[in-house]
Amino acid sequence: KFDESFHEAWERYKHLLRACPHHSFTELHQLDTFYNALNPADQDSLNAATGGNLLEKSPQDALTIIENKSKVRNSRSKLIASPVNACDNDSSSELAKLTHVVNQQTSDVTTAMTAMLKQF
Repeated sequence: KFDESFHEAWERYKHLLRACPHHSFTELHQLDTFYNALNPADQDSLNAATGGNLLEKSPQDALTIIENKSKVRNSRSKLIASPVNACDNDSSSELAKLTHVVNQQTSDVTTAMTAMLKQF
């Protein structure tokens, strides 16, 4: 929603994740999805709190930073995202399959890049 605060966006995102308990998304993927849906000001704010890029932190550290920012009452920045409806079991299963394929492709590319870098 375009008119919600950071806190409202984070709470809504957590609610959506709870609505699909079998989504099979890793914590890192969940954090990446939320972070990349934020507007640049909120991304910058999280990165400043991190002292670098939020996504380079461990998932637990990143969650702590997000939870702490969510508790700040003056955080009025808006989330830039499209509306998302809760998913059913079929959708959740399909999302899990697609996520697995993407993760495998990412792993394959990382392995190939590592092999290429070792040649130099």
